[in-house]
Amino acid sequence: MKSAKQARGRETVEQLVEAAMAVYAEGGPERFTLTAVIEASGVSVGSLYHHFGSFDVLAAEVWSRCMADLLDHLVAALRATRTARTGVRAMVVGYLRWAAGHRARAHFLLVSPYAGRVLPHAERMRAGKAERMEAIAAWFAPHVAAGRIQDLPPALIEMLVIGPVAETVRRWLAGVPGIDLDEAARLLPERIWQSVRGPDS
Repeated sequence: MKSAKQARGRETVEQLVEAAMAVYAEGGPERFTLTAVIEASGVSVGSLYHHFGSFDVLAAEVWSRCMADLLDHLVAALRATRTARTGVRAMVVGYLRWAAGHRARAHFLLVSPYAGRVLPHAERMRAGKAERMEAIAAWFAPHVAAGRIQDLPPALIEMLVIGPVAETVRRWLAGVPGIDLDEAARLLPERIWQSVRGPDS
């Protein structure tokens, strides 16, 4: 009996998350409201509050899933490579390709008003993100140890590799003139690689 109730609870959570993602994809941040998500999901307001506690926590769950999707894509891109150079380049291109193919998710992650509002709920998301970030760090570690990538704190390596790409995507999403993701995919990978390559690469 309990397992059946738990299964229904999980189904309700998925309904709400999928509806929230669909509402955002179709209407952007302007339409991303409690009322719109309730209407799209067919779930009651009481059920939303029962499972999430607040609309912001639901938004945090959407944000965490967007982040997980991106990080899974980057981990897969890294694991398909063999050298430090091809890995860094694959990570850059992978981020750009993911954003181009998942514009709504990238927008929710980088541009939406909820990107800042999820921070109070970071504990809820930390475990999933940490596991994926550890996989990325594990890929970099032997290359750093061998001198193929500069010996810098992992957070700074992340800033050098991901920082320029994330900002490029953010400006593209915001409609800043002159930002083209295909052009970025041609020009950025080698330049970013040069910024982190080690003395023995």
